[in-house]
Amino acid sequence: MARIAGVDLPNKHVCVSLTYIYGIGRSSANAICKKSNIAPDRMMNDLSVDEVNELRKLIESEYKVEGRLRSEIGLNIKRLMDIGSYRGLRHRKGLPVRGQRTRTNSRTRKGKKKTVAGKKK
Repeated sequence: MARIAGVDLPNKHVCVSLTYIYGIGRSSANAICKKSNIAPDRMMNDLSVDEVNELRKLIESEYKVEGRLRSEIGLNIKRLMDIGSYRGLRHRKGLPVRGQRTRTNSRTRKGKKKTVAGKKK
């Protein structure tokens, strides 16, 4: 089992296995395969040690992945909250950030329903 960027990659096609790394999607994985001259449909366990090392070097040099990417995203969100922008306030309140409606939906961000008692006459 190959280990790149601290992630154990499963024995699947190379282009699919690379997507297990945080920060690499399908298009990035295909671009990495093209740059390293590895066929995207080869299985991960069929790669030689040299090819795995080449993938590792390419990812470390050209892509921000895993811990570095997570910390950068966290710092960006913290910066938004510190300057008091609208997006920062939405992050702070735990509400949707990108303009979605909240009157009905958005249960993922808001959490479980909190029932409020109705008015008594």
